[in-house]
Amino acid sequence: MTNSWLHLTVHAAPENLDALSNFLIERGAPGVVVKERGVEAYFFRGHDDAQIKRAVARYVRDVQSSARRRARPRMSWRVVRRENWHDHWRRFIKPRRIGKRFWVTPPWARAPKFRSRQVITIEPGLAFGTGTHATTRGCMEFIEQAVAGFGGSQFTALDVGTGSGILAIAMAQLGAREVWAIDHDPVALEVARENLRANDVLEKVRLSDVKLSAIRRKFPLVVANLTAETLSMLAVALKKKVEPAGFLILAGILRRQASPVMRRFSAEFRVERRKSRGEWVTLLLRRKGRSRESLNGLGSDLLSPRRKAAKFRD
Repeated sequence: MTNSWLHLTVHAAPENLDALSNFLIERGAPGVVVKERGVEAYFFRGHDDAQIKRAVARYVRDVQSSARRRARPRMSWRVVRRENWHDHWRRFIKPRRIGKRFWVTPPWARAPKFRSRQVITIEPGLAFGTGTHATTRGCMEFIEQAVAGFGGSQFTALDVGTGSGILAIAMAQLGAREVWAIDHDPVALEVARENLRANDVLEKVRLSDVKLSAIRRKFPLVVANLTAETLSMLAVALKKKVEPAGFLILAGILRRQASPVMRRFSAEFRVERRKSRGEWVTLLLRRKGRSRESLNGLGSDLLSPRRKAAKFRD
């Protein structure tokens, strides 16, 4: 085990803290502490220290370019001796219900026995996606609703930017015959593979670092929990991956970014649902047009007035 850690401090405006903490967790910080005007994060020291520092510096520069002069973030790094941070952090990671179908738990907590909930075990802090963040929760709730629209039939799915693999696991557990899960981060792919194995869905998920544009097939369900900028950049490729009448779930979008993102997809998709938590927005889109399944009545349950009025409790 490493004898020291990298300790990052970023001073930033309150409106940037949620996005900063989200990014740092995605980059592998086992613990992130959000304070009144800043964020602190710890990283394991290793061979990829320089890569982590470069990635964080790029992200902070992007925030600086759009922030007010007096609110521009400042960051500093220092090396600290190893503390029992991981065990300390465990006290703050608790199992939680998500939607009506999921129970997400860290590996050290024993899950209750459920009749209808699927238990997902995720090691927190190694890659983004533990069920605690608003973007992950929103995606899982919309996955649940989209799958209900398939009427119990098997389906395939695509998870773009899989991170910890939690969304691919959720889709596999809800009946996906095959899930393609892609990510350009080799650390995320390694973590996702371990999580897939721990949840007994490794054989149902095709894990890869392939580029989105290289995938030549379409899916009835596509999920992309990224950033608004990345979603806009990948908009053309994402559209091509969704079948007629298929569902597209978009997340990692701040409230002020939601309208521009929706405009990138509005010609081909309609907004079925929009979910807001704090500063974050998750979108459930459906491609215009009718598939063979929808002609047979599949998906009508999702669009009925009763279903539209339903609310999910956490």
